[in-house]
Amino acid sequence: MPFRVGIPPVPMALSGIFFVNRSAQISVPVTLAGVKERGRLPVATNRKARHLYVVLDTVEAGIVLVGNEVKSLRLRRASLGEAFATVEDHEMWLYNLHIAEYAFGTWTNHEVRRKRKLLLHRAQILKWEQQVRESGLSMVPLALYFSDGRVKVELALVRGKKTWDRRHDLAERDARRDIERALSDHLKRRSARPSRRSR
Repeated sequence: MPFRVGIPPVPMALSGIFFVNRSAQISVPVTLAGVKERGRLPVATNRKARHLYVVLDTVEAGIVLVGNEVKSLRLRRASLGEAFATVEDHEMWLYNLHIAEYAFGTWTNHEVRRKRKLLLHRAQILKWEQQVRESGLSMVPLALYFSDGRVKVELALVRGKKTWDRRHDLAERDARRDIERALSDHLKRRSARPSRRSR
């Protein structure tokens, strides 16, 4: 009787393991040891932040998470809308980051809005702590993403926009839309006009 293996293993992205198709006659467990993710995979962005604040500086920070949180982030089940960062005892902490409970988690599931530690160089933390204290600035996350398989936070040092700042931004956005609309109409009319050669 010939030895048949069936369909080769298929990578399972969410759990980080391989499984063998049911039609296969032999199942061999295979791990992803040595296989690394490459590039940047977005999870969540804070669109409201750029509307409400002037971004003065940004930095990429690591974040301390538990296993179920990482699995939930791979499903993009997170929100940065109300998140902010503070410095306590020369350590950076992120508050109000909402990471939904992992659907297949057990009693070990995490609190969805728990306080989470950010990982930055001590010099960077001290620099921003001083600026926040002296200038009344704030720290908010702009984006949450996977970078080469690790969860990262794009953290911004921001100043609240005044009312006229917001009005100016809205006017600029409306002007850009008007220009794009006019250009689009011009190109449509030009393409619809019959060429002289076709006459």
